[in-house]
Amino acid sequence: MRPNSRRTAGLAARFAAARAAAFAAGILLAAATAGQAQEFPAKPVRVITPFAAGNTLDQALRIVSDRIKDAGGQPLVIDNKPGGAGFIAAQAGAQAAPDGYTLLLAGSGMMVINPHTFSKLPYDPEKSYRPVTNFLGTALVLAAHPSLPANTLAELVAHARTNPGKVSFASFTAGNSSHFAGVLFNRRAGIDMLHVPFNGTPPAVQNLVGGQVNTAFLPLLAVKPHVDAGRVKLLAVTSDRRTPLAPAVPTFEESGYPDLTIFTWAALLAPAGTPDALIGRLNAEFTRALRSDEVRDKFRAMDFVPMPTTPEEFSAYMRRDSLRWQEAVRLSGFKASE
Repeated sequence: MRPNSRRTAGLAARFAAARAAAFAAGILLAAATAGQAQEFPAKPVRVITPFAAGNTLDQALRIVSDRIKDAGGQPLVIDNKPGGAGFIAAQAGAQAAPDGYTLLLAGSGMMVINPHTFSKLPYDPEKSYRPVTNFLGTALVLAAHPSLPANTLAELVAHARTNPGKVSFASFTAGNSSHFAGVLFNRRAGIDMLHVPFNGTPPAVQNLVGGQVNTAFLPLLAVKPHVDAGRVKLLAVTSDRRTPLAPAVPTFEESGYPDLTIFTWAALLAPAGTPDALIGRLNAEFTRALRSDEVRDKFRAMDFVPMPTTPEEFSAYMRRDSLRWQEAVRLSGFKASE
């Protein structure tokens, strides 16, 4: 054999050996990851949330945690990191170890609205995380002060058209779903209701009850005690079907506004780099809990809807929802302060 041929053969042999070693290492890694997934979880899973302690999403997480623990797993540990338009929680979730033991409960505002209102984000909604499952959704209601001379959506539209800029709607914050729901309603109905933002749901409710604002897009549970007491009336709900907590209230779709079918949602995400096997195990644990009758019934009492999905289904859902809010942000001209 010629020297060049021997050298070529030697290189080929070394390459084949290296490839075989890499293949074997891959098999070992896959086996180790599979074994890790089978043993998972061996300790409690931390769930970072962008919401203050004691909110209704904490209650929802505890309900699901009980189901997961009862099934032989570990409980969830809730780590509240509110503030900064969700940035604090989002960064903590993105920077966590990708070992399946830290998840982020991300609100829809963080994932599909912030990208259109901020010029730059300290996280990437698609690249910084791997989806586990959508978690839950809830609708908004259009609530009104009793002094408003309108008891239906059609009557509100007629009144607003004859009083442009004089009918107001409150949101629980500028640059979020309750704000842009009003923007979309203005656009679709051809009216000009004045937006009045507040710093949180309680002050928005307080000003609606006090008559300082005419209407508001708010979570049903936030206003239901006032509805029951006759201090607030409901004109429509943004869900795709009527809520059992207020069955007489029509949906926006029933009233001729299908684009106002809006769910605010929260999803469970893992840090980018979390192995497929762990994502699969987490998805199985959470979707099993979310599909249980107990969780469904307890969520219904809070006006929540369980929304278990595969990771792929949630990714597609998030992209569709992002396009809807992109339009609403564009119509509003709103830009968040950096």
